[in-house]
Amino acid sequence: MKNKIKYGIIGCSSIAERSTIPAIIESTNSHLQMIGSRFDDKAKKFSKLFSCNSYGSYDEVLENKDVDSVYISLPVGLQEKWILKATKAGKHILCEKSITTSHSSTKKILKSCTQNESRLLEGFTYRFHPQHAKINSMIKQNYLGKVFSFSAKYGFVKKFSKDDFRFVPELGGGSLNDLGCYIINSSRMVFDSNPVEIDCTLVRENSHNVDLQGSILMNFDNKKIAHGFFGYNNYFQSTYDLWSDKALVSLEWAYNIKKNISAKINIIKQNKTKQIRLKPVNQFRLMIDNFSLELQKPGSSKFNFENEILNQSLVMESARLSSKKNKPVYLPEMNSKNR
Repeated sequence: MKNKIKYGIIGCSSIAERSTIPAIIESTNSHLQMIGSRFDDKAKKFSKLFSCNSYGSYDEVLENKDVDSVYISLPVGLQEKWILKATKAGKHILCEKSITTSHSSTKKILKSCTQNESRLLEGFTYRFHPQHAKINSMIKQNYLGKVFSFSAKYGFVKKFSKDDFRFVPELGGGSLNDLGCYIINSSRMVFDSNPVEIDCTLVRENSHNVDLQGSILMNFDNKKIAHGFFGYNNYFQSTYDLWSDKALVSLEWAYNIKKNISAKINIIKQNKTKQIRLKPVNQFRLMIDNFSLELQKPGSSKFNFENEILNQSLVMESARLSSKKNKPVYLPEMNSKNR
């Protein structure tokens, strides 16, 4: 077993600088091996910032035989190209969500991963925070009773900029790929299944060609339902609630909780209010630790990364199609068409 997984960076993004690269450095089973950027001066800047002796272009990162895995943090519309190049170079990949722009692209990526024995994790960092494991434990132990409703909000005010990929359709911009994906992912996590029906509305303004906000309604088996709202033109929210026959549960920081903030799980049960507080943790560090351990010791992770990516992609595609056709989409039919 390797002592440490050596990471190369493809994309000097703000999230890479602020969170992921520091997490790689802090991890006990990971090592920052090389920084890659389109611009030599930016790669050099990041290299100096993080005391990394090796830097260069994206291709040079992939050519580096000392790199075991790459972290890709690019606009959504560009990630397929570099994931495919990484698999052909024999690298494992941690990639920012959403991983790509379509279900057909996802299948192409996963096929290449299988052919080249590359592991791939989509960077939904929030999943690794223990607050969600705590909630899932309460569900499995029937502490909450029958959970039938999931409700989420994720959004913030984001001013338009022509230089921001979020507002460029060719780069995979839009609030569904950026924010709505979390609501889809977390509802699937809580109910431990895919929805059977999706009804999604994506809102565009005349001055923009991407979805600035949206809403989604998902029906699951056993009469379970999830709904959510997301977008850029909203007062900040990062929450989800569960409603059961015994309790009401809410998370105050569901998705982007900072490493110095205590998670709070609020529970109303039998007319009594209870709050569970969890100590602050770095969910980026936990994600890096988990992925690196899986690469060191295959089978150690609690869920199948690639199967999760495929299921997430299918629901995302259904949401896009639902909005385009302005009607609900039945997932089993989508699944049969995409085999």
